[in-house]
Amino acid sequence: MRFFQILKAKKLFFFQIFLTLYIGINLIGGERGLISYFEKSTYEKNLSIKNLELKKKLEVVEHKNRLLSKNIDFDYLDTLYRTKLKFGTKNEILIKLR
Repeated sequence: MRFFQILKAKKLFFFQIFLTLYIGINLIGGERGLISYFEKSTYEKNLSIKNLELKKKLEVVEHKNRLLSKNIDFDYLDTLYRTKLKFGTKNEILIKLR
């Protein structure tokens, strides 16, 4: 019985302790907490690295596309069909390295 009297007398104090603990726990471990922040920041760094890699690959593909589009680069076209189609002239000897 004495326990309930103490609770009634100091309910504001216990409410403040509960509220402080609730805010502290959510600040550190909640969905928008400190731990979640670090997880999301590492995920964002990984995505930015992947984005740079994809941009580099896109630049290479666009460069190859430009070589084959308006002004055709015959040297590039020659190396392309020789490597892809294993094509050569009569006087050439083809050696497969792979």
